[in-house]
Amino acid sequence: MLDIIKEPWPWYIAGPLIGFTVPALLILGNKSFGISSSLRHICAACIPANLSFFKYDWKKESWNLFFVLGIFFGGMIAAHLLMIPEEIKVNPNLKAELATYGITDYRNLVPTQLMNFESLLTLKGFIMMVVGGFLVGFGTRYAGGCTSGHAIMGLSNLQWPSLVATICFMIGGFLMANVILPIILSL
Repeated sequence: MLDIIKEPWPWYIAGPLIGFTVPALLILGNKSFGISSSLRHICAACIPANLSFFKYDWKKESWNLFFVLGIFFGGMIAAHLLMIPEEIKVNPNLKAELATYGITDYRNLVPTQLMNFESLLTLKGFIMMVVGGFLVGFGTRYAGGCTSGHAIMGLSNLQWPSLVATICFMIGGFLMANVILPIILSL
């Protein structure tokens, strides 16, 4: 059984499981699936600010905080108990391309040459972690939600803004992966 859990699940199992969360949340309590709103709920609960953005009944959305905690602890459990000790499988063509940028360590889910505290103090690391994190947060707020909220929940509810946001997410992802990331990695 543990071997089945450790292997990647095929799309025809993982996709419907994700997809069924939408009707389950709607049927069980008219709840909306999304992760980015959790930060707002945490700030409303913890920061005693006199900002109108944080003045709402965040306790009605506390289920979302438990959902995010579940994601966090599920990720921790998966990383520590379900991690396969072998090297992560990467397409040989991608491996060859990444080797030109000095990325050769595939023992973790993210190459250690990219994500570590030492690289945070380099220009490349600062751009990828700090500037990238800021842009993700800004884009999420500007779009009115994250990829899970728009692409999973919004599209399934046939919301026009979610379609526009998802198309923009995809265009941004293609540009980042194929144009901007190679420039950053070559710094």
